[in-house]
Amino acid sequence: MALKETITTMRQHLNDLSQNLEKATGGNRAAAQRVRTGTIQFSKIAKLFRKESVDAEKKPKKKRKIRQLM
Repeated sequence: MALKETITTMRQHLNDLSQNLEKATGGNRAAAQRVRTGTIQFSKIAKLFRKESVDAEKKPKKKRKIRQLM
């Protein structure tokens, strides 16, 4: 995955976790199970984000060539 895709996936998972967490707080046992499994999935995505963000910082930035006017 690219870094932007990973960020989008993280946001989607956080949104899903938030919704299920609200349901779980109300006593929904199935939602509580979805939160537990969702946190495991989210931790894997977070590790991928860390790896991709470190790699993105290591890549040299492209320099623009400045044309000299004569």
